[in-house]
Amino acid sequence: MLQDTSKGVSALIYIRVIVVTLLLGSFYFYEIGHEKLLYPSVFPYYIASLYFLTILYALTFRVLKNNRHFVMFAYVQIIVDIIAETLLVYLTGGIGSMFAIMFPLSILSAGIVLTRRACYIMATISSLLYAILLDLQLYYIIGVNDIVKYTEKDFFYNIFAHVIGFYLIGFLGGYLSEKLDRATQSLEERESVLSDLKAFNEYVIDSMPSGIFTTDLDRKIISFNMAAQEITRLPNSDVAGQTPEDIFPFLINCKEPMDRVEGMIHRNGEEFPVGMRLSSLKDSAGKSIGVIGVFQDLTELKAMEAEVKRKEKWAFIGELSASIAHELRNPLASLKGSVEMLREKKVSEEHADHLMNIALSEMDRLNGIITDFLLYAKPQGLNMEPFDLHEALREVVTLLKSSESIHENVKLSTRFEGHRLLTGDARQIRQVLWNLGLNAIDAVADGGTVEVFTVLHKNAVEVVFSDSGTGIDGDEIDKIFYPFFTTKEQGTGLGLSIAQKIIEEHGGKIKVQSPGHNLGTTFKIVLPVRNT
Repeated sequence: MLQDTSKGVSALIYIRVIVVTLLLGSFYFYEIGHEKLLYPSVFPYYIASLYFLTILYALTFRVLKNNRHFVMFAYVQIIVDIIAETLLVYLTGGIGSMFAIMFPLSILSAGIVLTRRACYIMATISSLLYAILLDLQLYYIIGVNDIVKYTEKDFFYNIFAHVIGFYLIGFLGGYLSEKLDRATQSLEERESVLSDLKAFNEYVIDSMPSGIFTTDLDRKIISFNMAAQEITRLPNSDVAGQTPEDIFPFLINCKEPMDRVEGMIHRNGEEFPVGMRLSSLKDSAGKSIGVIGVFQDLTELKAMEAEVKRKEKWAFIGELSASIAHELRNPLASLKGSVEMLREKKVSEEHADHLMNIALSEMDRLNGIITDFLLYAKPQGLNMEPFDLHEALREVVTLLKSSESIHENVKLSTRFEGHRLLTGDARQIRQVLWNLGLNAIDAVADGGTVEVFTVLHKNAVEVVFSDSGTGIDGDEIDKIFYPFFTTKEQGTGLGLSIAQKIIEEHGGKIKVQSPGHNLGTTFKIVLPVRNT
């Protein structure tokens, strides 16, 4: 409040100088209404005294500024102005003076500089002094200009009109002053709230562990939080005005908005990984006003990922080794027992032949396990050539129908027509189709069904093997692609692992769905369609 009063009084001093110089100076020098002056010789001293008062006000203003008596100083200054205006009206003709308009200026000044109450006080003082002045003229107690004759009624009406006008101006000035004070107070409160919110947002953004930057519509960086400065080792002053691409070169070929991008940046002569997400920065109306980027230093995360992968790798090797040992131990045990019995030569010739057949069978089984494992473990080169997928499916289905594995009354149906050319290794794809077909047939009993069909998509083709068999339990469905995992009595458990690897090498994937026990299983092979 005191600060606003100080500003108003300062403005009032400057305005007074302008009014005295322009209004009174022109009146005196250009002799406009000069004939109405009662005491022309006094007028220069009057103007000089106003300048003197202004200088005195300015000096007092410096002394009393921000002092508790400053409001009283403002009251005194405006009251002295009203007294000076009364004297001016007297010197310029009294009832006929054109300077009666100066009183409303002082009343309005009180409203602007002080309060609504001050408006009424100044209106009252102005009314009293003006009425006293005209009454003194009416009864010839003070001098009056006789050029224009006024009646007693003229004096009373003039007093009445001016008093009404002064109070109306006081009312309007006070009302506007009050409204202005409320508006100013509301504005200050909003500015305070906005300032607090701005500071809060800055504190929040600077406290976030992720680096954050924002740009304007010209893609010039305008903010760079503390985490961003710590990650990049660049102060805000060095990045302000630059584009994100200047700081993060890997963004050159990126388009926003984007989900996430990773790249390398330089820091103290070293490269380190950064993950970033860019999005549009919008105002409250939803209009884009720039770009916001959120990024993190991935150095520790990458190290953790490498450590986890290393541990997973060794865990997988240990699990795989245990599975291989388990798979090899059984045929080796049978083979050892057969050889030991043959070495003792205490068996009949017929039983010796039977033991020899067991030994040979177990040797073949060992060879099959090792062959399948090498097929899984050692990457095979792909012979990528165009081939007809539907033709390969027809050949596999024909072989399945004549296979010894198929049960009686098992219905094997197909739904695919025409040709579907793909680019890939036809031999390996047939091997996958054969393995999935055999698994589907083994899963169904007599009277079951196996469906084989394809679904065409825009850039891919889907091969589906659906059976009405026993299904796969929920706790086993996540393990079926693990090496050596099998629910069959006979089998190495490498068939689906090999199939998954072959499909992934072709850029595709295998999906499996099994609603529950005895509700069947569906395998889907998704292969990309490439231009031949």
